[in-house]
Amino acid sequence: MSILIKQATVVNEGKQIVADVLLRDNRIEKIAPQINVAENVREIDAQGLYLLPGVIDDQVHFREPGLTHKANIHSEARAAVAGGVTSFMEMPNTNPPTLSQELLEEKYAIAAQSSVANYSFFMGVSNDNVEEVLKTNKKKNEVAGIKIFMGSSTGNMLVDNYVALNKIFAGAEMLIATHCEDERVVAANKLKYPNADNASSHPLIRNVAACFESSFSAIQLAKQNDTRLHILHISTAKELQLFSNMMPLGEKRITNEVCVHHLHFTADDYARLGNQIKCNPAIKAPENKTALWEALLDDRLDIIATDHAPHTWEEKQLAYTQAPAGLPLVQHSLLLMMHYVQQGKISIEKVVEKMAHAPTVCFQMKERGYIREGYFADLVLVDLKKEYTITKENILYRCGWSPMEGMTLPASITHTFVNGNVVYENGIVIESNKGMRLAFERG
Repeated sequence: MSILIKQATVVNEGKQIVADVLLRDNRIEKIAPQINVAENVREIDAQGLYLLPGVIDDQVHFREPGLTHKANIHSEARAAVAGGVTSFMEMPNTNPPTLSQELLEEKYAIAAQSSVANYSFFMGVSNDNVEEVLKTNKKKNEVAGIKIFMGSSTGNMLVDNYVALNKIFAGAEMLIATHCEDERVVAANKLKYPNADNASSHPLIRNVAACFESSFSAIQLAKQNDTRLHILHISTAKELQLFSNMMPLGEKRITNEVCVHHLHFTADDYARLGNQIKCNPAIKAPENKTALWEALLDDRLDIIATDHAPHTWEEKQLAYTQAPAGLPLVQHSLLLMMHYVQQGKISIEKVVEKMAHAPTVCFQMKERGYIREGYFADLVLVDLKKEYTITKENILYRCGWSPMEGMTLPASITHTFVNGNVVYENGIVIESNKGMRLAFERG
């Protein structure tokens, strides 16, 4: 069925306009001050609501296969669309890790059957699967990218063999995304703090130096090989000196991402939340958060994402050294940024740029991320006058908890559209509509 969204405040490409938007056959057919359609269409009255491009989250962990007691593609995609996320790119540290082309395609097959959001997956790297990784070059317009853990995290996929790293950086014909924490620095810090017994120690062990040394090394490898590099979850002020805002995003060979938890929490929050906010890289001292915000607003930081990484509540109650790292965020990232819009910290146009436009440009996505005629109709309607409180009853993560539980956000999502279909409406996920495999335009 065609859908006509009436009199929405459309936020797109740095501007706001009030317009009607007609959706037909998965696409945005027309944008105009007023559209009258004779045939039978569903009309949605959006007067007073804001119509944004759907969020594209370039880093999530949906835990399937093998870790489905925490999450799966079906459950977390439901949470994603409830949060206005219409497309996701998922990481390879599942069980088994996504280290072969066969395992990569198995994930796509699962998503085709179960995901209400659009989807793509990263090919994983180990110290000994270089040739298998480079086969991904043949799928460069069908796969999000290649993911390298240059520091151990959930899944034990550390790649620390320089020969293997250099071969990947030299041979990859597509984007390489890196998790950057220097394992030698982390190991030395564990010896330095042998009595670390609570989450407040986490930024001491996985410290600024660990992040900077690894990000610096990745950038050097990329520059030596002219590789397209994207560094995930920047968390320190020091790393920001490695990045520039002196050229348009589409011309950058080295880009980056900041995650909502590093923009929202600081190390002061460990006293209250403990292992709930234990993640890699660690949430650090407040001056880092301040610097991240400055860099986001002046375009040294390119994308806002989540690194959504759920674990069960029981796992998070383990002792600090045993509790896994990661926190669930994908359902609440856009509304959290609306909190900062309300506070005057960032404009709604800038949020759209960093959560929809920039991922499209960085990953060279095909016909998504903008509200343009002819593009796929991935959209979200936001009511900036209706508050939303995060409670156990409305959390859709399979793990059933959020570190922001009890927080009241200043806006609500009324509708999410994926490929022109309503997949979320006023608290209800409509599962009969499925997402599509994302396509890319890489030369």
